[in-house]
Amino acid sequence: MFKEFREFAIKGSMIDMAVGIIIGGAFGSIVKSLVSDVVMPPIGLLLGNVDFSNLFIVLQKGAQNVGPYLSVADAQNAGAVTLNIGLFMNSVISFFIVAICVFILVRSINKLKNQIIPSSPATKTCPHCYSTIDIQATRCPQCTSSLTAKA
Repeated sequence: MFKEFREFAIKGSMIDMAVGIIIGGAFGSIVKSLVSDVVMPPIGLLLGNVDFSNLFIVLQKGAQNVGPYLSVADAQNAGAVTLNIGLFMNSVISFFIVAICVFILVRSINKLKNQIIPSSPATKTCPHCYSTIDIQATRCPQCTSSLTAKA
């Protein structure tokens, strides 16, 4: 069993998958930062200085402090139950950005795979009877002419 696992782990596909997961995790943090630090501030500014990361609804006030709460962190520290709409919106936008990037990546890879790579010909034409024969043939099966070069 250990031998089989070692062979599985050493295969290129396993290593490629591990590299993809690591890069995907790093890419996810970049997209999260893009959304929260670059995309959402201008949208919040356009909508009247709304900070989406602190857009929330208090469902139940906290026992320690009854509010008002200026941020999600303040509400959670006070023990309040909140519906974090802004954080959810950031996650949804992050998801769509990642989905679009993955779609573009997969589409590009599929285009590269689908390109027709010219291969060496499998047949040739007999110079005597002009029939199509295998590229490795040394004698034509139709006219029995020799196809090897004479010295």
